[in-house]
Amino acid sequence: MSNEICKLDGAPALSNATSVTNSPEAKHLEKCPDDPPELVGPLRIVFDQEQSMEQLAELNPYVEFGGHYKPPDCIPLQRIAIIIPFRNRDHHLRHWLYYLHPILRRQQGEYGIYVIEQAGENTFNRAKLLNIGFVEASKEKDYDCFIFSDVDIVPENDRNLYRCSQNPRHLACAMDKFGYKLPYTGYFGGVVAFTKEQYLKINGFSNNYWGWGTEDDDTYKRVTLSGMSVDRPDRNVGRTKMIRHQRDKGNEVNEKNYVIYNRMKYTRNQDGYISLKYSLIKIEKNQLFTKITVDIGKPPW
Repeated sequence: MSNEICKLDGAPALSNATSVTNSPEAKHLEKCPDDPPELVGPLRIVFDQEQSMEQLAELNPYVEFGGHYKPPDCIPLQRIAIIIPFRNRDHHLRHWLYYLHPILRRQQGEYGIYVIEQAGENTFNRAKLLNIGFVEASKEKDYDCFIFSDVDIVPENDRNLYRCSQNPRHLACAMDKFGYKLPYTGYFGGVVAFTKEQYLKINGFSNNYWGWGTEDDDTYKRVTLSGMSVDRPDRNVGRTKMIRHQRDKGNEVNEKNYVIYNRMKYTRNQDGYISLKYSLIKIEKNQLFTKITVDIGKPPW
């Protein structure tokens, strides 16, 4: 797999592979800087080769079992849980892990990666899986920041910091799929970031969107109706690339979702984090991530 940084101003392309240097343990660590010093900017992201999980683990020796990392030489500014809704996307996950672990290490956050897998063949419910990820990750650690990311989206610039701010953040604001621009003003899909307080303020995500469509628009409306705005990085920094694929079986467009969306201003306070119900099937700790498999039921129709 090629994983090089674009040439800038005639400089040679650099590798995205992580090199770890062992430094003497400091007695008194300082806070990590707002602008991490190892960031390199634009990255060349391609999906022409695929590493095995064993190869990925060898490439990322600094990642602790379960997909956790904490910078050794400074105190991280945030504790970050990265939540990925998932079903039958193992090859996408390997691409995502290949790129994101080195990027996240360079960004110097303390992070954990949680893959939330929907069991069975019932219609997919992405937003409900995101709520489950918030609940299950919070059981393991007191996270400050939650990044909710699709498994098929990779940032093309490591200065697109996977961290939270004063407002909810939209990190996939310039996707190649849409010509590196927002398809419409209220688009809030792909990768978004909430502090714990922001997430609770909007009552999390709706649990009622089964199949494809409108759950992202619902989340955007929850943010604005709660009196918050959305922060986005500069368009050049916020560039992301999607792994192209056919829409999954069980995640077809659902016309009923538009009816649910049209009622959301009246139902948002009852539908979300406070109404979440699911059954935990198993938790699997892998070297580079934690997979949590759940039964979320089926649509009410």
